Amino acid sequence: MRILITNDDGINAPGLKVAEEIAQEVAQELAGEKAEIWTVAPAFEQSGVGHCISYTRPFMVARHGERRFAAEGSPADCVLAAIYHVMPERPDFVISGVNRGNNSGENTLYSGTVGAAMEAALQGLPAIALSQYMGEGTKGLDSVFQAARAHGPEVLRRLLTDAPWQPDDHYRLFYNVNFPPVGADKVAGIRASSQGKRDDYRFSTTTQDSPSGRQFLWIKGDVQTRPSATGTDVDHNHAGYVSVTPMRADLTAHDQLDAVETLFQ
Repeated sequence: MRILITNDDGINAPGLKVAEEIAQEVAQELAGEKAEIWTVAPAFEQSGVGHCISYTRPFMVARHGERRFAAEGSPADCVLAAIYHVMPERPDFVISGVNRGNNSGENTLYSGTVGAAMEAALQGLPAIALSQYMGEGTKGLDSVFQAARAHGPEVLRRLLTDAPWQPDDHYRLFYNVNFPPVGADKVAGIRASSQGKRDDYRFSTTTQDSPSGRQFLWIKGDVQTRPSATGTDVDHNHAGYVSVTPMRADLTAHDQLDAVETLFQ
């Protein structure tokens, strides 16, 4: 069993180490000595790049150790580099994360962590994105990734062995997992969740003047504690549950196809 690990926080991110530990634990259980953990992660943080690929510029890949590499590109670039350049054989599974911060709700659409899992799915590989929600409940913990480390192996084990992956589907399923902003002993359970949308949540910009007098813009997020509809990933995470959301790269609004078709008859 070969598992590829990537992320969007970068090769030196603490959450990447947590993902490697989770993958190693589960892989040893399922495959024993035949388990291989490969890591190809961005050389620098790539948060918020979504499913971006470096289509118009080349990038380099550097070896950091045995089966451990850093790429000067996006998370999706890392998946492509691993499959077509770094690894001698294709991985059996791809894990992206553990992201520092949630990728629930609308954050899913911006997430490089989810973007890597999406690229893996488009390449025909089973993929899981892992993210750790931050909040008041994670402050003061010995590790902000406590919930992810403690409950990640169970989630990963269930998904790898029993989840529907639908390999014949053109837009293969992948999974977005978010651990709640609480300590490991406060996790209420695991819930299948739809993707949510926080009430009145918007990304925006804020300005900052440089010493030279030039004005720069920063992209600014909104309050992460805003509520979402019942049964969504945001709702479940706020209630202390691990959310598991099956996803596809297909963005078609299927419920509107008939209405649009009538416009062109």
